Amino acid sequence: MLSVKHLIDTYSLTADDITQILDTAASFEEVNSRAIKKVPALRGRTIVNLFLEPSTRTKSSFELAEKRLSADSLSMGGSTSSVVKGESLADTIQTIDAMNVDMFICRARLAGTPQKITENTDAIVINAGDGKHQHPTQAMLDLYTIRKNFGHLDGLKVAIVGDLAHSRVCGSLAPALKTMGAHVTLVGPPTFQVDDPDWFGCPQTASLDDVVEDMDVVYMLRVQLERMEGAAIPSRREYNRLYGLDMRRVGRMKDDAIICHPGPMNRGMEINADVADCARSRILDQVNAGVLTRMAEMYLLLGGENNAVSD
Repeated sequence: MLSVKHLIDTYSLTADDITQILDTAASFEEVNSRAIKKVPALRGRTIVNLFLEPSTRTKSSFELAEKRLSADSLSMGGSTSSVVKGESLADTIQTIDAMNVDMFICRARLAGTPQKITENTDAIVINAGDGKHQHPTQAMLDLYTIRKNFGHLDGLKVAIVGDLAHSRVCGSLAPALKTMGAHVTLVGPPTFQVDDPDWFGCPQTASLDDVVEDMDVVYMLRVQLERMEGAAIPSRREYNRLYGLDMRRVGRMKDDAIICHPGPMNRGMEINADVADCARSRILDQVNAGVLTRMAEMYLLLGGENNAVSD
């Protein structure tokens, strides 16, 4: 099992933890190819999906993963919980916890919310994205996609490109890649760069054209207009010209280099439509990997039955 009780961030994960998640996810590939995609791994376990921020990919993949593991699940959103009536988060969590649930999956606009939940329950907590802080389950599906493509992570060169400052994907993916021995370069306009690249331990540049030829993976970030907080950005056309991934830049990439994006995409801004759909794109592979890795995370954290995969 993993060395952590909760999955709150990627800094707390060791290389062995990450490898165990990825290997377990790979073992679930066979389950997801069956006509009946279900195993009894988490039968009798109760999981609460507390999504206080809108989500399509993350929420739906967690719900599918829970069903395929035979868990009982309850989905709650901001508009369907008593938080909208003024109830504190702590009271909400303690109320649900009194029903003897086993796990909370939490997505929230405010950084630190999943950690706060751990202080009000004995249940296991998975961070499904908190503000601009972390998105560890996204990082795991990204690593799975990249490792499946290349067969390894150690030594790969990965450029994370775009809206670095507002991205919880960058905040979780960069340290996870480094833990697994990959070399990460952060690329973005000055207004979108991280304040302290030394904290990430990664070089940072404002020029995509200077690095695109050397990368094994070009990971494009969504421009998060909803988190700008007044930050200056160029027009969509200007941003696309300077930092968007178009076929001209794709043509300069290594022959076996791949393209990733966490979704949802701003087509024509950080990535052009023809690039998103080209042969190098692994964007839909990432979506598929999300179900597998989230199955693995819940299975490992809840101590699923040993016969879960082979049943």
